[in-house]
Amino acid sequence: MAEYEFLSLEVASKIATVTLNRPPVNALNIGLYQDITGAFDEITARKGDVNVAILTGGGRAFCGGRDLKVAGSEDPDERAKWVKAGLGAVYHCGVPVIAAVNGAAVGVGCVLSMVCDIIVASEAAFWAMPEIDAGANPSVATILRGMNQFQARRMAFTGARFKPEDLQRMGVLDAVVPADQLLAEANRIAEILAAKNPEALRAAKWSANEVELLFTDFERAYRAIESKVSAVTMQSTQAQESVAAFANKQGPLAGRKY
Repeated sequence: MAEYEFLSLEVASKIATVTLNRPPVNALNIGLYQDITGAFDEITARKGDVNVAILTGGGRAFCGGRDLKVAGSEDPDERAKWVKAGLGAVYHCGVPVIAAVNGAAVGVGCVLSMVCDIIVASEAAFWAMPEIDAGANPSVATILRGMNQFQARRMAFTGARFKPEDLQRMGVLDAVVPADQLLAEANRIAEILAAKNPEALRAAKWSANEVELLFTDFERAYRAIESKVSAVTMQSTQAQESVAAFANKQGPLAGRKY
């Protein structure tokens, strides 16, 4: 089993548990995207050994989104490559992935939860796409996997927080439980899947992804439209000023408690 800098990967009883570990809020830099890619590619390769994966966050957040503190020092093309690789590794993982959302799932952290197959959440969790407040483009394509057009647009256009009960009402979440019961609930579901025939389960996961393409090819939508729009908006004067202001604990994003 490989070792990772910003996450842990544990396997027991055919259940792989991936825990993001980049304090304080598991914000995504290139290194964490690389670790996510490596961990989920490893899970996919472990046929017969892993039937299901759980993705959760260490500490108080699930994933605080893009790390704005290092945004200015990362090469945009290199970052874009690893964003696609990391999210793709989770979505295309050879086994079902259960997101156990323990806290904030913000921006691309929200997206990360939405590329999983099943989502369970702590009562302390929340989701938000605050890119609009930084002059950047939120990823409507991905959140449309779990929401209808109107719900997804409201999240993207307002940048507002959505509570677990909001997403459960929309049919996005499988369960909402107290924080101390979250991993137990995720493992309860995982144990059901771990007992299935591994070849059949992997075939079902592949089939579900292929069927999804017939309805909404969100990956193509992201590549063809949203990634290009995001690249432009992130280079805008407002976006650059917002990133700099955030680093200095100022501006519209600085007051958000994630």
